[in-house]
Amino acid sequence: MQRIKKASLILDDGTVLLGKSFGYEKSVAGEVVFNTAMMGYPESLTDPSYSGQLLVTTYPIIGNYGVPPRQEKESLSNFYESEKIHAEAIIVSDYSFEYSHWNADRSLADWLKEEKIVGIYDIDTRELTKILREHGSMKGKITIEDGEDIDFVDPNLINLVEKVSCKEVIRYGNGKKQVVLVDCGVKHNIIRCLLKHDTTVIRVPWDYNFNTLEYDGLFISNGPGNPDMCTVTVNHIRETMNGNKPIFGICMGNQLLAKAGGAKTYKLKYGHRSHNQPVRQVGTNRCFITSQNHGYAVDNSTLGTDWEPLFINMNDGTNEGIRHKTKPYFSAQFHPEAASGPTDTEFLFEDFIKLL
Repeated sequence: MQRIKKASLILDDGTVLLGKSFGYEKSVAGEVVFNTAMMGYPESLTDPSYSGQLLVTTYPIIGNYGVPPRQEKESLSNFYESEKIHAEAIIVSDYSFEYSHWNADRSLADWLKEEKIVGIYDIDTRELTKILREHGSMKGKITIEDGEDIDFVDPNLINLVEKVSCKEVIRYGNGKKQVVLVDCGVKHNIIRCLLKHDTTVIRVPWDYNFNTLEYDGLFISNGPGNPDMCTVTVNHIRETMNGNKPIFGICMGNQLLAKAGGAKTYKLKYGHRSHNQPVRQVGTNRCFITSQNHGYAVDNSTLGTDWEPLFINMNDGTNEGIRHKTKPYFSAQFHPEAASGPTDTEFLFEDFIKLL
């Protein structure tokens, strides 16, 4: 039996938490963030928005249902949100070496080792989450017993969108309406949701000038890191806004649409990463439970006179979406496609398609 090696999580304030390794054994650094979801670790790990981050799961038992097989339909994964794991590491309290699920074909540990991703357990994630909530998201690094020490890394100083975006134009479907999807780190379920509505999805790199294409509507995807890194994308969106083609953005897409409209964004203390974030549709008493994964938000006070908030977070009052008052432009900071999480707001895709 392979010996389990000791592992250390070191935060940039000097805090050290001791645990054990169950994934690939190497040193790794990034931004330490926590997610309070009770399930969905295969989807979270493959979400490109976690690029550059060390993911802490607050739910205590992870790995008990293994991971699903790699199956694709029309170049889209059936069970994952991208082609590979994007999180730099996963940090858990109790790792289950035994797994059981009808759709599992291997353990989480085996998957992490295949993709050379660090996993550590026996960490007091409750204490770690309290530290992160008090101090905010922090830089951290993981070292494995007998491994090398490395420097801290701030992924928010790196253009992570460029790292995770596709490198060439990719087409999906053969529907009546042409939707250009700006890939800032798109989750596969977003593409699946668009394809449900008789569309052709034209996926383009983050810096591609899509204004040279013929299309009916523009979709701006989720993505990792600092939206200020995407000035090229913002300029292309701003050019599109000289016309009247419908625009829909999700997560990073909300922030980039806001910036194209002249608003500013800012970094949240510790972000929203969970399946149970309540948002209210502005002007109504309708409240929805949403899946979220973001570390930045739109500053409502900087929205221009032609724009207004569309959704507001019921926990902290932060922006959860915007809309233009006269043109067919709107966005959501949360994830209506979920994967994983609640699908209460999937109707937003239908709202977008009706505008085309």
